[in-house]
Amino acid sequence: MSAILSQIIRRQIATTAQRSSGHAATAGEHSGGYKLWKRMTFFVAIPAVGLCMLNAYLGHQEDHHKPRPEFVKYEYLAKRDKRFPWGEGNKSLFHNPHTNALPDGYEA
Repeated sequence: MSAILSQIIRRQIATTAQRSSGHAATAGEHSGGYKLWKRMTFFVAIPAVGLCMLNAYLGHQEDHHKPRPEFVKYEYLAKRDKRFPWGEGNKSLFHNPHTNALPDGYEA
């Protein structure tokens, strides 16, 4: 049984090699591979990006409506050894007054 199967596989490999060697000399033939990638782009990649955007938006909406945690002043948090080189020097570059607390507490 295995001898018959191995003969079939050898014949298949031989015929595939003969076919591919005949096509290898032909210049400019791509066998339609671009069509596969074009379809995958439109039917897989673009919908996947859209679903990821929707997931991020819905996650943001959930987090946006949650109340912010109460401020607790710890010595090791919001430690300012040196002032920031912009503005008043107390706020980080991407400071958000709703989520980022200053060393004394939230702004609003």
